[in-house]
Amino acid sequence: MEASRAKFLSTRGWGLIGGGLFCIVLAQIMGRKDLLTLGLFLFLLPLLAALGLRFIAPKFTVYREFEPAVVEAGSTTAVDLAIASPAKLGAKVRMRETLPGRFGRSPEFSYPGRVQNTADVGQRSSRYQYHLRSANRGQFVIGPVSAELGDAFGLSHHLRSLPGTDVLTVTPQAVELPINVLSGARGSDGMTATRQQANPSDDDVMTREYRHGDPMRRVHWPATARHGELMVRQEESVTTPEATILLDQRASSFGQAEGSAHRGWEEEHPELRSTAGFEWTVVAAISICTHLIERNFDLRMLDVLGHPGLASSRSAPEPMVEEYAGTAGLASIAESLAALELQESGTEEAFNDRLLDRLSLNRQRGPIIALLGQLSPDQARTLAPAIEGATAGCAIIVSAHPEGVDEAGAILRQAGWRVVQVDEHSSLAGAWSSFDTRPVEDLAGYYSDAQPGRRP
Repeated sequence: MEASRAKFLSTRGWGLIGGGLFCIVLAQIMGRKDLLTLGLFLFLLPLLAALGLRFIAPKFTVYREFEPAVVEAGSTTAVDLAIASPAKLGAKVRMRETLPGRFGRSPEFSYPGRVQNTADVGQRSSRYQYHLRSANRGQFVIGPVSAELGDAFGLSHHLRSLPGTDVLTVTPQAVELPINVLSGARGSDGMTATRQQANPSDDDVMTREYRHGDPMRRVHWPATARHGELMVRQEESVTTPEATILLDQRASSFGQAEGSAHRGWEEEHPELRSTAGFEWTVVAAISICTHLIERNFDLRMLDVLGHPGLASSRSAPEPMVEEYAGTAGLASIAESLAALELQESGTEEAFNDRLLDRLSLNRQRGPIIALLGQLSPDQARTLAPAIEGATAGCAIIVSAHPEGVDEAGAILRQAGWRVVQVDEHSSLAGAWSSFDTRPVEDLAGYYSDAQPGRRP
């Protein structure tokens, strides 16, 4: 079909034109009008056929569906293609789907096909199916279908693009993470116990006075001795664990990736503004979100400017949403991460008052997990106090030269953060496991006895 772009007549058509010219010349030499008429007929017939294809060509309608509609990188989606036309064609029409180069050779097929249906679209339709697989995330335009039309005599060709394209969304592939102290301090039902009353009040303490019907096993004898009356341990309430994901998307933070990894990503994957380091961060984000939501965590996602974490993604189904829960929330996160790109921060400072205020809204309601790019010491000093509003602070700093962020990492550690410095080749599971390097008992109270103002 590529060759047909450069020609509009078939070999037979050119042959008739050549024969027509020969007859016209011969008619002039011999003075034969009948030969002249034949020559003109042979010469004009292919041209008229070509004009007819361009202006009286049959109309087609293209229907395209993906199954699944949103696919994870490395997985396969089936593309169901239906092509319908109200006209009954006497000859086969060669067609070709247009695909981005990453998907390889474009599928070709003939219309009408062997599988036909006339009921669901009200026209004669042929159905086809092919499969697509992308190793990387993104949104890819599939289509349009190109149709190579020909006349009944095989004299002319016309390559026509049929209207209708669809966008295939490919989400990043999650990596399975081991259970660590952040995700493992929960009951079998995925809930966490807190030392709070089911209906908290100003008198919310760990013990209360004995009430008729309280079992004696709950009597707290030291408190009874102090108060001079029977005191019992306060009932524990069961709450859903929460976590805040801080996702750095600044181009300046990931623009320091030098060497072939950076250039290779831009050349091979021009669809997104990204780097190898940022891709590592995106995979870390979906993996951590999957790991926590599967364990019944509610998540909140923010960027380093204090905006909803996925607001800048063109694939986000609800850009301004920042809280996610359950399988629906995880699906929304994955779809939003599909087309997330690096952004210019403009005049706004990272880790600003807006971000710190947003983090303080959910004070002591779970850990902060920060996925960061290149971090300066000043930025680390600004971010460090955010841990005071969380039960824990964990930071993964992604840099092509991890040793270049040693000072920033040290500042965060001094403030109580757990910090891992990685590059785009590091093991994500290993980085996640490294948050357990401190004794588990140091974090045992994160979800059970966390009190305002306390941090590990």
